[in-house]
Amino acid sequence: MKTSTGIRFVLSFFALVVLGTDMACAEDSLANLRKLGEIRIANTQSSPPWSYIDDQNKPTGYDIAIAEEVAKRIGVPKVVFIADSFANFVEGLKADKYDLVMNDLTPTPERALQVDFSDPYGVEEFRIFLLDKNTDIHERGDLAGKSAGVVAGSSNESWSRKQLVESDIRTYENGGLAFDDLANGRIDVVISSWFSGEKYRLANQLPIKAVGAPLTFQLSAAAMPKGHESLKVAVNKAIAEMIADGTIDAYTRKFIGPDYPMTADIKKAQAGE
Repeated sequence: MKTSTGIRFVLSFFALVVLGTDMACAEDSLANLRKLGEIRIANTQSSPPWSYIDDQNKPTGYDIAIAEEVAKRIGVPKVVFIADSFANFVEGLKADKYDLVMNDLTPTPERALQVDFSDPYGVEEFRIFLLDKNTDIHERGDLAGKSAGVVAGSSNESWSRKQLVESDIRTYENGGLAFDDLANGRIDVVISSWFSGEKYRLANQLPIKAVGAPLTFQLSAAAMPKGHESLKVAVNKAIAEMIADGTIDAYTRKFIGPDYPMTADIKKAQAGE
């Protein structure tokens, strides 16, 4: 009995040492990034206006600009952008493929069980997009029995599967493929943010339109591995400063449009309005 108790004590002590080491590493997440001099940030690079490849073959967009500004403000001089899909973001963080995800990612309760989120730095409304010539669909109630395209692993996929149970939900690796199928008549609608839908419409001269009231109103935030508290605190501080000094609204005007009140709508969404 004494031997058994002694073994349990040793094992418990060893477990505490290991746990303490893990906690120390987690708490050193920001210091480690500063020492390394770079931070890996994931985005799709195919979801305008949030992240996409410009005519110089470089990542650009609202999330790219915010990510670079956050990195500068937390004291990490270099950003390495890693292209990945929405469906891989959570597992990619857990597998240490990148340090942050910044690509219009909504902090849902399901995701928050696996990764941590910063305070929000973006918000958008999701709408129904369809062909200009479609006169059958006007609002959410008309989607029963219709095929709806969504981006795989995105919050609009999870929302659609829960809320549009009578629709045929079809997933795509990125929004461009979904809108291509819509334009070619392979699906009836695309459930997308108004920003993304308008960007695809204008860039590709697609004969599409948004109809009905917003389906849902979603915040976006930076995601990071669980327990990286020093990184989370620093990112939150940077975001708060960027909201206060007008940087968020400046990037909104540049990448989304001059009339969208991003910071005002972030506050409205947080208040549940």
